[in-house]
Amino acid sequence: MPHSENGVFPNAEEVDADWLSQQLQANGIDATVCAFTAEPVGTGQIGKCYRYHLNYAGPTQGPATLIAKFPSDDPASRATGVILRNFLKEVKFYQSLQSRLTIRTPKCYFAEIEGQGPEFLVLMEDLSPGKQGNQLLGCNRQVAQAAVNQLIGLHVPSWCDESLKSQAWLYDAQSAKTDALFEMYKAQLPGFLDRFGPKLAKDERNIIARLGESHTAPLYSDLPDMFSLVHVDYRLDNLMIDHRQAGPNITVVDWQSITLGAPLSDVAYFIGAGLLADARRDAEEGIVHGYHEGLLAAGIEDFDWSTCWNAYRRGAFAGFGVTVIASMMVARTERGDKMFTAMAQRHARHALDLGADEFLA
Repeated sequence: MPHSENGVFPNAEEVDADWLSQQLQANGIDATVCAFTAEPVGTGQIGKCYRYHLNYAGPTQGPATLIAKFPSDDPASRATGVILRNFLKEVKFYQSLQSRLTIRTPKCYFAEIEGQGPEFLVLMEDLSPGKQGNQLLGCNRQVAQAAVNQLIGLHVPSWCDESLKSQAWLYDAQSAKTDALFEMYKAQLPGFLDRFGPKLAKDERNIIARLGESHTAPLYSDLPDMFSLVHVDYRLDNLMIDHRQAGPNITVVDWQSITLGAPLSDVAYFIGAGLLADARRDAEEGIVHGYHEGLLAAGIEDFDWSTCWNAYRRGAFAGFGVTVIASMMVARTERGDKMFTAMAQRHARHALDLGADEFLA
């Protein structure tokens, strides 16, 4: 996947047919774009995406459409993306990590960033007619199983890979030893409870608040001995789902939070937020069993079922951080408020159902 040699690339208003032609040709596609139209797509709050409908000069095997991702226009979201290194991580993922993984991701034609951002551009495959998952509606067991199984292709190729710790953009060991996440959560908690607390049950509010008091909570733990790449924000809104085949075909997007962490945090995060409570209670143990069996089949050793299930229970807090911190740092929208409310309810209920509050000292 090529990227610019001098770091110069167009912003959303500057993309033209010549530039699109250059990116296709750099990826081995003999095609010349003579015209295109752009339409906004997606519901992202850190980035904004456009679908380009391409017209070619003469017959070609080039793609009919492409997706381009840029930083949000909102100043707060742009600042958040720089502070949390969201823009840098997404670009670096496509530049240096995508090729080593087997999790299904979109083909990338271009990825570049100016310094730490906020200006960046990722040009990628359009996964239509697949549909973006809907965090508000949740999903069924079949989609949840397929989504969790895709995580094997992220976790296994990076399982306990010590070399990844040297990637400063990915994992800052010094920062990981501080209470930065705890302090960030604690700082955003009062505003979060003021905005969303009235919509939550008392026990849901209480466990969310308790996480802001427990330095030893799993969310703030050091990198475990069993670690891997983790997506961090692995939820339905970041999946493209194609139902045309026998089973749902899942492709994963939005790599703005990738880091090193506990693999089961991704699993717990998805199941806790993606399945409604009754469906989750019926399905989660079987889904986690399937994931565990997939790890073993892929060659992971010394990771028995009881260890896996305990890690899953600890992972139930993974969604609290994204819900509380992100909800208060990105541009506020009506859909965003509904989404963060649903996530708060589901993650809190998930942790309570699993008895994970025992991990809050």
